[in-house]
Amino acid sequence: MSQAQFDSLIFARWMITVETDGEILENHAIALKDGRIAAILPAAEARQLVADEVIELDRHVLMPGLINLHGHSAMTLLRGLADDKALMDWLNNHIWPAEGRHVRDEFVFDGSLIAMAEMLRGGTTTINDMYFYHGAVARAGLSSGMRTFVGCSILEFPTNYGVNADDYIAKGMAERREFLGEERITFTLAPHAPYTVSDDTFRKVVTLAEQEDMLIHCHIHETADEVAGSIEQHHQRPLARLQQLGMLSPRLVAAHMVHLNDEEIELAARHGVSIAHNPTSNMKLASGIAPVQKLLTAGVNVGVGTDGAASNNKLDMLSETRMSALLAKVGTLDPTAVPAATAIRMATLNGAKALGIDDQVGSIKVGKQADLIAVDLAAIETAPTFDPVSHIVYAAGREQVTHTWVAGECLLKDRVLTRLNLADLLAKGEDWRGRILAKGE
Repeated sequence: MSQAQFDSLIFARWMITVETDGEILENHAIALKDGRIAAILPAAEARQLVADEVIELDRHVLMPGLINLHGHSAMTLLRGLADDKALMDWLNNHIWPAEGRHVRDEFVFDGSLIAMAEMLRGGTTTINDMYFYHGAVARAGLSSGMRTFVGCSILEFPTNYGVNADDYIAKGMAERREFLGEERITFTLAPHAPYTVSDDTFRKVVTLAEQEDMLIHCHIHETADEVAGSIEQHHQRPLARLQQLGMLSPRLVAAHMVHLNDEEIELAARHGVSIAHNPTSNMKLASGIAPVQKLLTAGVNVGVGTDGAASNNKLDMLSETRMSALLAKVGTLDPTAVPAATAIRMATLNGAKALGIDDQVGSIKVGKQADLIAVDLAAIETAPTFDPVSHIVYAAGREQVTHTWVAGECLLKDRVLTRLNLADLLAKGEDWRGRILAKGE
């Protein structure tokens, strides 16, 4: 018996490569070896190859895994706790007090695992996270198998995790050292927002990011009130202030960026800033409609995020991709704004570019890591299929994701998680519900 040439052969009815917008390969196969894409070829040719495992997906789209460019995974445990409120009321009067009562290492680990299970079941292979107890987030990433960017939150005021900005930074860097060398775990610096972080701290973050070659992840221009508050306190808009502090660079992933003028769009483009667009959270908190089409036209790299489950309330990247396309159209009254192929690129390759890993993931290309998902289009909800690209954005739901691979490892197989136990996670969620209710919201 001949020795297998490849680890896996995956045959698919359609393949969306994202290498070229709208490119669809029909009846092709992909060969995996050592966690990477070793070959892409027509199915008839692939039948001549030998692999340890052969997967037949004759009703499916095979495409790159979705990249959630902005999330707070542990906040799944606060899902639905304080809905239908404005951002600052939501934060000051509900979320931050609840976090003060409950957020500890165990809370973050359990909440992050629940989030990662939800995301893997929906086709998300990478999460760019921002929260506290960073070691717990990293351990959850290792347990789930997800590609995890661990954002080390930095604030000026005390929480359960730290007492001031210097303490947050010191603890985050210490936890980072514990996970150096873990291929799927990357730490970032995450100053919370211009209204919670001082000039001095932003300068320290910029210096440290350059010294340690780290990304910066920050909420910016999320609401009109934030912009107005900055003008009142600093006599300038947040982005102008951040430019003076050296924050604007290709290292920066700016979450939200809803309220921008033309000068600020040009500024983001000139400095190579990437933006994490969070359409559902922006709608639910009535933050506004980000000028995504203008940003893309200006050459700004825009990816897609869910934000946390406390403000969304789903971690559903297929839904966010659809909302990104629809909100751009209604916001501009232009039905051609953010077409389906562009929305898919935003949720995959653009997210990878923002995280500096577009040479490794984000598209189906020989040599890249095998971060892939399969979506079954045989459901009645997606019948008939004229254009798989259109269907992925406008018709398919996350329940149609059947397989999810990260670095060639199948973490969801026929809708079953291979590393995580769903029953155990549901029990953890119910346990935390009881604890939170016992202490009050």
